[in-house]
Amino acid sequence: MMTTKLEKPKLVLIGNGMAGVRTIEEVLKINPDLFDITIFGSEPHGNYNRIMLSPVLAGEKTIDEILLNDDEWYADNDIILHKGKTVTKIDRTRNQVIADDGSVAAYDRLLLATGSDPFMLPIPGANLPGVITFRDIHDVDQMLAASKKHRNAVVIGGGLLGLEAAKGLAIQGMQVTVIHLMDTLMERQLDNTAGQLLQKSLEDQKLTFLMGAETEAILGDDHVTGVRFKDGSEIPVDIVVMAVGIKPNKSLAEKAGIHCERGVVVSDTMQTYDPKIYAVGECVQHRQSTYGLVAPLFEQGKICANHLVGKGSLRYLGSLTSTKLKVTGIDLFSAGDFVGDDDTEDIIFRDPGRSIYKKLVLKGDRIQGGVMYGDTVDGSWYFQMMQDETDVSEFRDTLLFGKTHLGDSGYGSQSHAVDLEDSAEICGCNGVCKGDIVQAITASNLFTLEDVRSHTKASASCGSCTGLVEQILSSTVGGDYSSSPKKKSLCPCSDHTHDDIRRAILENELKSISAVLHFLKWRKTDGCAKCRPALNYYLLCAWPGDYEDDGQSRFINERVHANIQKDGTFSVIPRMWGGTTTPNELRAIANVADKYKIPSVKVTGGQRIDLLGVNKEDLPAVWSDLNQAGMVSGHAYGKALRTVKTCVGSEWCRFGVQDSTNLGIRLEKALWGSWTPHKFKVAVSGCPRNCAESTIKDFGVVAVDSGWELHVGGNGGIKVRATDFLCKVKTEDEVLEYAQAFIQLYREDAHYLERTAPWIERVGLYSIKEQLIDSDDIRKSYVTRFLLSQKYAQTDPWKEQVTKMEFSREYETLKPEKQLVS
Repeated sequence: MMTTKLEKPKLVLIGNGMAGVRTIEEVLKINPDLFDITIFGSEPHGNYNRIMLSPVLAGEKTIDEILLNDDEWYADNDIILHKGKTVTKIDRTRNQVIADDGSVAAYDRLLLATGSDPFMLPIPGANLPGVITFRDIHDVDQMLAASKKHRNAVVIGGGLLGLEAAKGLAIQGMQVTVIHLMDTLMERQLDNTAGQLLQKSLEDQKLTFLMGAETEAILGDDHVTGVRFKDGSEIPVDIVVMAVGIKPNKSLAEKAGIHCERGVVVSDTMQTYDPKIYAVGECVQHRQSTYGLVAPLFEQGKICANHLVGKGSLRYLGSLTSTKLKVTGIDLFSAGDFVGDDDTEDIIFRDPGRSIYKKLVLKGDRIQGGVMYGDTVDGSWYFQMMQDETDVSEFRDTLLFGKTHLGDSGYGSQSHAVDLEDSAEICGCNGVCKGDIVQAITASNLFTLEDVRSHTKASASCGSCTGLVEQILSSTVGGDYSSSPKKKSLCPCSDHTHDDIRRAILENELKSISAVLHFLKWRKTDGCAKCRPALNYYLLCAWPGDYEDDGQSRFINERVHANIQKDGTFSVIPRMWGGTTTPNELRAIANVADKYKIPSVKVTGGQRIDLLGVNKEDLPAVWSDLNQAGMVSGHAYGKALRTVKTCVGSEWCRFGVQDSTNLGIRLEKALWGSWTPHKFKVAVSGCPRNCAESTIKDFGVVAVDSGWELHVGGNGGIKVRATDFLCKVKTEDEVLEYAQAFIQLYREDAHYLERTAPWIERVGLYSIKEQLIDSDDIRKSYVTRFLLSQKYAQTDPWKEQVTKMEFSREYETLKPEKQLVS
């Protein structure tokens, strides 16, 4: 007798975002075979992490890197995914949904997760081309495209999204002005003091703010041209990002006759007024409240899944939210009532020198809320005590100093995370408790942060709980992780940081890689490909003349003085001083290209000529021929001075005010040769028109009528960063002195593979100015050490040829005494 397979009930999800798909994931955990599942998503992507849109805008991540569920996940779970299709109608009589392309799907249970829409100010010009919101990948793509064409941007709204959009556009090279109606940034999450600290920090990062400004109209005919305010003032602008808030997307539900108020109204089981239809996420209104943070939305998803599969044991009672934010690299935390009233008391700690601010609001010795800026490591602890209504009277006097200051009271520990209860929430975004992480580590033999993220999603969203997750991981597997999350070890071979290693090399006079590995008790006796190049550089920098460069600790590019290409051939770029050349050098390049049948010759962005497609066996002969014309390697492969880009300056240009070309040549001849933590680029512009792009270089020089402006810390790559102004000098000799001092300070202080831009952001421009500008003696000591490093530089086997060329008199005596043998 034949049996027929029972048809599964159909579950349809409208909205392929984080809340809806998290609900589906919870359903699959409980009963993976219960439903035939169909998902409609209006975007042409899988489910992605919207929290990480800001890094995509900043150029730090791609859409593929923030995907939470790729196409394979949907296929593996037998889910039908309709990408790029928007549901336009819910037919509650026929139990069907219909999409804009005519697609129809029947349902037995329907889940609404339509999210929210950006709020648009009802002002003239709000619909003009060039007005962009910041809610999805399409918005990010629009902003990235606009940043390549335009210069000036306005962001309306000083909340979290507005500030992230502003910073991302600034990183892309735009001049950004943030317009905020209130006097305090992020006023829903920060009090006035924390908001002012945040504003000051962002102003230091070159964002401009107009506080208490009310936008009256966006100007333009066919495209945005400006913004006008209520007081009648105007500013010119090329694009406007509207980030003034969100509103629940309830239009589809309303059209279907489902009861809505501010959002889609749901019960404690996440059920709408139609018993077959549930709703989760930003579109939902529960007990008069709507939520825009991820943690409560994921909590809703868990409750909803429980009822969809028929368990019926959980209820959603609303969420007490905390906000742990990473705004442009600044730590922020807020929770509960951080304003207080006549019945509450404030405990406040403020350290202006370190930009740290903490405020806890107490009522009857119980925490009602708090806000922190700069140091948020205890945020989870405070939030847990707030949820548990813990009486803090016994340790109130040390409460603001964190959990590690509680001594023998039973609350203290050497590690914040180790002593937390298993029920303590570690990852607010994904609702992951300490016990969940420990159980995953022990049950699945997890050993890395990435393993924990993939199994539990802890630290996979905003990342602010990464330090706590690392502490739990290390304590559970037997490690001894005690350093701050901001201080990362050099590599898996050791627990020591870059700074620990550099300090040990100097204090203990360690003068070989093997000595460092032995003294610091390296886990791998020979190190690895990550640590050996770094140790080689640190030793070269610390002991010029005493330490012999270890060729085996260098990659192939540095060993053969050429860049390896994807087909296995090499790219050779001879140095051209300041971008200048001679007929003799051009003939030598042409002869080499003909003689060795080099297939491609290209002018580079650094004003040099690149010979592409050189066979490895031809490299010694190619360099020998170029050397006969006095040409040496341009270090296009090296962690060293790459180029000194120049314009023609006053010698030829009618706008030039100084001789930028000859200064560029002088700088390049003086600076080249010593290894640096990362590649180092210089440019000299002959006038403020800045044709040499000096303000996106590691060291930039811009000529003015009365001398030279010096700029530092620029980066023109994927993550564009404009330079910081260092100082102004009058003479070329002063430019040279400051350049040598700056590069030596960078050599001695930066971590290996750390560009000048992140280095300056880490140590602060004030610290650099303090050493190079405020003290002549300190600056000159850096110059002395730089010249010493040049004297013993082991760079190219052809450098001796270069020293025969015409140098200025003071450097003629500094010929290298050692040659690197290929």
